[in-house]
Amino acid sequence: MSNSDDSSAGPRHRARTVRLLTAAVFALAGLLFVTSFNTSKGTNIRTDASLLKLSDLIKERSQDNAELEESTALARSRVDALADRDDGSTKAEDAKLAALRAASGTEELSGKGLTVTLNDAPPNATARIPNVPEPQPNDLVIHQQDLQAVVNALWQGGAEGIQVMDQRLISTSAVRCVGNTLILQGRVYSPPYKISAVGDPAALKKALAASPALQNYQLYVNAYGLGWKVDEHKALTLPAYSGTVDLHYAKPVATTP
Repeated sequence: MSNSDDSSAGPRHRARTVRLLTAAVFALAGLLFVTSFNTSKGTNIRTDASLLKLSDLIKERSQDNAELEESTALARSRVDALADRDDGSTKAEDAKLAALRAASGTEELSGKGLTVTLNDAPPNATARIPNVPEPQPNDLVIHQQDLQAVVNALWQGGAEGIQVMDQRLISTSAVRCVGNTLILQGRVYSPPYKISAVGDPAALKKALAASPALQNYQLYVNAYGLGWKVDEHKALTLPAYSGTVDLHYAKPVATTP
C-alpha cells in the first residue's frame, strides 16, 4: 500500500512541477511583453519609425525657418524704406550706410563670379588609380571641413559676397555638417552642395587652387570620384541675407571713454 502511494505521488509531483514551470514561463513572457511595450511606448521597436519621424520633423522645421526668413526679409525691407525716408540723413551718410549694408551681406549683390559644386562619390566607388587603398565610408562623403575650405579660399580670393546653397553668408554664419547633411542658419541641405561667390573669377580660382585643404580634397577627387566642379559666371546675383542679425551668444567688448 505504501509502495503504491509512493509510486503515484511521484508522477503527481512531477506534474505539479511541470505546471509551476509552465506558469513561470508564461509569467516571464508577460513581463517581457510589458517591458517591451513600456520601452517602445506602443511602437514597433524593431523598426526605424522613430528616426523617420525625426527626419520629418527636421524637414518641417527647416521649411518653417525658410518661411520665417521670407517674412523677416519683407518686414526688414519695409523698415529700411521707412528709415531711409524719415531719418533726415545727408547723402554722405546714406552712401556710408549703403556701403556698410553691402559689406554686411544684407543687400543683394551682383557681378562676375563663380560657383563651386561639391558632391559625394558614388556609394559603390572603388579606387580609381593604382596603389590606392579601397575607400572607407568617410572617404566618399563631403565633410564640414571641405565646405569650410571652399568658403575660406573664396574669401581669401577677394570675394565680395558668398552664397551657400540658397543662403547668403554674413559674418556670423556657421557652416556645420551633421552626418551627411549641411545645417546652415536653421535649415537643412543634402549634397550636392553649391557655393557661389561674386568677385574676380581669375583671383577666386587662384585662391581655390592655392588652398592646402582643397589640394588634399583633390586627391580624393582623383582617387575615389568625389564631386568637384567650378563654373564661371559673367553675371551672378546673390540674394540679401534675410535672417536675424542679433547676437545670442556674444556681446560687444566694452570700451572705456
